Amino acid sequence: MSDKIVVEDLYKIFGPRPQRAYELLEQGCAKDEIFARTGHTVGVREASFTIAEGEVFVIMGLSGSGKSTMVRMFNRLIEPTYGQLYVDGEDITRMSQAELIELRRRDMSMVFQSFALLPHKTVIENAAFGLEVAGYSAREQRERGYQALEAVGLAANAESYPEELSGGMQQRVGLARALASDPSILLMDEAFSALDPLIRTEMQDELLRLQQERSRTVVFISHDLDEAMRIGDRIAIMEGGSVVQIGTPEEIVSNPANDYVRSFFYGVDVSQVFSAGDIADKRRVTVIQRPGMELRAALERLKSYAGDLAVVVDRNRVYQGLVSLDSLTAAIRQSGGYADAFLAQARSVTADTPISEVLGISAESPCPLVVVDDEGHYRGTITQSDLLLTLDRTQQQAQQ
Repeated sequence: MSDKIVVEDLYKIFGPRPQRAYELLEQGCAKDEIFARTGHTVGVREASFTIAEGEVFVIMGLSGSGKSTMVRMFNRLIEPTYGQLYVDGEDITRMSQAELIELRRRDMSMVFQSFALLPHKTVIENAAFGLEVAGYSAREQRERGYQALEAVGLAANAESYPEELSGGMQQRVGLARALASDPSILLMDEAFSALDPLIRTEMQDELLRLQQERSRTVVFISHDLDEAMRIGDRIAIMEGGSVVQIGTPEEIVSNPANDYVRSFFYGVDVSQVFSAGDIADKRRVTVIQRPGMELRAALERLKSYAGDLAVVVDRNRVYQGLVSLDSLTAAIRQSGGYADAFLAQARSVTADTPISEVLGISAESPCPLVVVDDEGHYRGTITQSDLLLTLDRTQQQAQQ
């Protein structure tokens, strides 16, 4: 997966003489002290990270942390003070105004918290408004506007007016307007925060569905932890203008960088964060079902490792079944094959199964759960002890 956006040593200092504030930053002064001494506000400081093509990258933090300033520098609605910002390898901080306008028209769209729909225009006219400003023909405006409305499930409302739509539907029109130009980058600044919780969840689902159909690079600003963890491939946490940690939801929950990050995740239900693949143990004895590896050979292999259970896979590592010392011995006595030795109680789960679901399945199974990928390849096993240790460890880390 290639890098779509690269941020290098990016700063935003608000005020007429940013150099003095920058010098104080270099001396280790805090944001509040710099404002008291210079009247300048540090919006973002020393930010460096990359965003992969097709990734949903969430930036979150408390009010005043710099997250909205950050995303507005991505399309230069706010001009960076220092640093570089590359999109597809091109430094947008060096672009002329004409080049920047072309980038916004061709490759980058933004969705704001405010729907900002024009009340005197129909839904399809609102969806196509950016295309109208960009000079597309009336026919192409309508065609692409309709396609965008179709993508968000509002084609039937094309001729309606904004006042005839619910809040969630109006935000869908805003999203359609951003999608109409078919951008490869979608910037979303608190796009769903004004919506009721149920509608917000529906819009999150809509965004994830659109990602499945047409993967875009999404930079999503949020102050809502549940939202960030639900939609984000990775999350960046900002504090006082600085990016203090970047990682997957699992990485940040497991290893918060400091007390500020830990406070965000305190009390998080980790069973909703981790999946089966995250905690699967790959150390269990495996037996490859092939000519020459008959039941007696499998039994000897299990004994040599002092194991009680073994996972049987084929040559392509596709899971076949779970066997034990007793089941192998019984099958050998009956002159049976592997199918006779497989434990009937054994159950498997896919690697993306949330731990919240795994808990219930594990409680009903006398055997360790076998974890496989979407194609049935063996990924490891999970015991009830593994589950309890994971939950206990993450809760202890959150309380430290």
